[in-house]
Amino acid sequence: QVQLVESGGGLVQAGSSLRLSCAASGRTFSNYAMGWFRQAPGKEREFVASISGNGGITYYADSVKGRFTISRDNAKNTVYLQMNSLKPEDTAIYYCVADRYLSRSANAYDYWGQGTQVTVSS
Repeated sequence: QVQLVESGGGLVQAGSSLRLSCAASGRTFSNYAMGWFRQAPGKEREFVASISGNGGITYYADSVKGRFTISRDNAKNTVYLQMNSLKPEDTAIYYCVADRYLSRSANAYDYWGQGTQVTVSS
């Protein structure tokens, strides 16, 4: 089992920045690919970003490419999502995910955090 706890969400104005963190426990962190998904009210869950176990490979959704950066610190068992130039359409609950294999698909991830709310006002 892998336990994931997100933090760092909040209410910000458009154009601002936030950094989400996800602390993992329960298994060897570096063996797991990590990622972020989000879900806005009335919309389907969507992929945001993912990173391989050693941090060497990253994937991004087109909607966040150039604005968001995913990173990880394996010594701290933590993955981050730096979000810059936030837009109102980034408003959603953001979920941290983990699995042995790197993917852009939600179905590929066995472990999910409880989510953290990000609200961007215009």
